[in-house]
Amino acid sequence: MSKVKTRFAPSPTGRMHVGNLRTALYAYLIAKHEDGTFMLRIEDTDQERYVEGAVEIINRTLEKTGLIHDEGPDKDGGCGPYVQSERQKAGIYMEYAKKLIEKGEAYYCFCDKERLDSLKQEVAGKEIVVYDKHCLHLSKEEVEAKLAAGVPYVIRQNVPREGTTRFVDEIYGVIEVPNAELDDMILIKSDGFPTYNFANVVDDHLMGITHVVRGNEYLSSAPKYNRLYDAFGWEVPVYVHCPLITNEEHKKLSKRSGHSSYEDLLEQGFVSEAIVNYVALLGWCPEDNQEIFSLEELVKAFDYHHMSKSPAVFDVQKLRWMNGEYLKAMDDEVFYEMALPYLKNAISKDLDFRKIAQMVKTRIEVYPDITEMVDFFEVLPEYELSMYTHKKSKTTEQSCYEVLTELLPVIEAQENFTNDALFDMLKAYVDEKGCKVNFVMWPIRVAVSGKQMTPAGATEIMEILGKEESVARIKKAIERLGEACR
Repeated sequence: MSKVKTRFAPSPTGRMHVGNLRTALYAYLIAKHEDGTFMLRIEDTDQERYVEGAVEIINRTLEKTGLIHDEGPDKDGGCGPYVQSERQKAGIYMEYAKKLIEKGEAYYCFCDKERLDSLKQEVAGKEIVVYDKHCLHLSKEEVEAKLAAGVPYVIRQNVPREGTTRFVDEIYGVIEVPNAELDDMILIKSDGFPTYNFANVVDDHLMGITHVVRGNEYLSSAPKYNRLYDAFGWEVPVYVHCPLITNEEHKKLSKRSGHSSYEDLLEQGFVSEAIVNYVALLGWCPEDNQEIFSLEELVKAFDYHHMSKSPAVFDVQKLRWMNGEYLKAMDDEVFYEMALPYLKNAISKDLDFRKIAQMVKTRIEVYPDITEMVDFFEVLPEYELSMYTHKKSKTTEQSCYEVLTELLPVIEAQENFTNDALFDMLKAYVDEKGCKVNFVMWPIRVAVSGKQMTPAGATEIMEILGKEESVARIKKAIERLGEACR
């Protein structure tokens, strides 16, 4: 076989859906695994669905995810134009449709809407037009007369009613369909634009695509593609249809799910590398069950023969876990820069944001988790005194009141208010009292944070809050505990 060449051929209709991202990723990995070529083609023949700025979104997404194309609208590899509307203007699709007409594999259809409506049938609960090949039987003279008169037309594929069409997919195997079930699909629409199905076949062949990767919703159309390849006498590419992606309720992932697009996920605080890693596992399983992959590692490990036929469930909790692993491994400076907007949004005070970033780095799964974790630095939250009672630390409201009352003058006298110095001071108190460290640390943690779960220990929190704020919070705790213990 010739050198592997794959393509990602999105329609510019808005943000890139997770399913489209997976198609792009798998096409990229198949090409790069074999040291082949990954091409970008823009399929904008459906002008009604075209969204302004969507091409920029496609380019930006591919760049951010690292799925850099070798050939495309901005990188001419000799197969251009790479935008279908430009190919349509060049007359490419009409040229090939007319070749099929000459071979008897396609024909002009002049039927108007009224006649087509009369052919509607209900199939599987849906009302569809089952075309009756009426215009196939027009004489050459009748066709030429209608064309000369400017009668609107479409060009249809001529599918025989007898026999079957066989189709082989790398994932789903052999699929055979009776030709009687295939309609004479439209190849060229009345506006002169090609249909998605026809343009795909023509472009994939002319651009030398060896492996076609797409969602399994196109499986039912695949036999029609093969009939076109056979009609032209072209070699059929290798088909790789990806399984459906569903949400946790096993329904198709939709825009309403809130995490259906790449940019949705970025806005929700996920990092690009984690998204790509997770999407790779939606339908593909590595041999050794490894879960964390860089893009380079995916290129080496990816084998499309290990893809599943079964629907893949988009598990947000699993993605959150994976994202947390990426945040832990992230360079400290990069993490700080990414976390800073969230920290500043939660805290207006002039505190050491670098230290706070280090505190939360290994404890969050997505960036927005930062807000709830650090909000106590801004203002001490209202909390129940019952939080001071901690079974493991063996503390009670009474014991906490006594510890904080005894420690207050010691803390007020402490000049060096660094984490290490504060810990040494408290450790000396612990040794003197002969109690456990947590017996002392627990009441201080609750007093200065108002929380039982914090991103760091009591002394680290005190260092960032500073002496004045820490003392003020401990005094407030003593006052509240004192009232409760009287």
